[in-house]
Amino acid sequence: MRRLSDGVEAALHCALVLAGLPEGKVLPGRSLAELHGVSETYLLKHLRALAAAGVIEALPGPRGGYRLSRAPAAITLLDVVEAIDGREPAFLCREIRRRGPGKTRDPCAYKAECFIKSRMLAAEAAWRDALRAQTLADLLRDGDALIDERNKQAVAAFVRDALR
Repeated sequence: MRRLSDGVEAALHCALVLAGLPEGKVLPGRSLAELHGVSETYLLKHLRALAAAGVIEALPGPRGGYRLSRAPAAITLLDVVEAIDGREPAFLCREIRRRGPGKTRDPCAYKAECFIKSRMLAAEAAWRDALRAQTLADLLRDGDALIDERNKQAVAAFVRDALR
């Protein structure tokens, strides 16, 4: 599999924070960047991608900010990954089997799809299925169980002060 971009990590963390917002509230991009210790410019690029993919909503104006576009249980990890890194397959078969000393001009020699490509795409499909089966609601449960109370309280206080 290809390496996921750093933006996927940032997007997942932001989506998780937005999943915990009270109904009708938004969080500014600047606050999300500060909370995660990343540059606002860097993060806004990824927030725009999430909004374009329909994962989050961007509300404009001085009281604007970001919120999820639907319930956490309706947003899969694959939704976030594809919003940031795209839907294109990670493996690209360039048919190198048709090059080199074994190459032939006989088109019948390559009627079957490349078996390496078939296996790689099958593995990627399994990976995507695994991401599709997990949602932001699952991450909320994980965070509830695995994040220590002091950290939860610190993040909650930060978010409370930044809410719009």
